[in-house]
Amino acid sequence: MTVRPLRDRRYVVETEGGTYVVGLDAGTCTCPDHAIRGSRCKHLRRVAMEVTAGTVPAPDERVGACAVCGAETFVPFDARGAHLCDRHAFEPGAVVRDRETGKRLVVVAVTTERADAYRTDAGRAVSEYATNADYGAHEPVVEAVYAESLRPGRSLGDCDRYGFPASRLTRRGG
Repeated sequence: MTVRPLRDRRYVVETEGGTYVVGLDAGTCTCPDHAIRGSRCKHLRRVAMEVTAGTVPAPDERVGACAVCGAETFVPFDARGAHLCDRHAFEPGAVVRDRETGKRLVVVAVTTERADAYRTDAGRAVSEYATNADYGAHEPVVEAVYAESLRPGRSLGDCDRYGFPASRLTRRGG
C-alpha cells in the first residue's frame, strides 16, 4: 500500500485493489469494507502506522521544507514562515557556537520569521548585517544570548538578546 497525504488533512491509499481516501481524524475510508461494515479497515490502520512511523505527516501537520537544507520536514498544518528540519533545529536552552566569532551562545527562542523580515531593536533586518551576508535571508531567526553575559543571579531574561540566521549557529563543538 502506498500512502500519500492530501492538502485537506486526508490521505490517499493506493492498493492493487483500488485507490481509497482515508480521513484518519474522522475514522473514515472510502473502501467498501469500511463503507459497508463500518469497521476500522486495513487502510485506516496503514495510515495510522505511517503517521506513527513518521513517513507521512499527522492530520494536524503538512509537508514543509527546511529553510537551511531544503529537506522535507513536517510542520503544523496552518504554520507560516520559515521552518527547520530536526538536523538544523535548536531547542531553547541549547548551547550553540557562532560560526563568525566562535563565541558560545544560549538559544532563547527559534522564530519562524525570516532573517530578511525580522527587525532588530535598531530597526534593521537581521539579514542586513554584514556578518550575516553569507547566510540565508530566507532562514528563520534564532534568538540567543551570549553565554559570557550569564552570571550568578542573572537570568536569560536579564541579558541582551540577539537574532541570527539559523545556519550561522552550530551545535556546540560543531
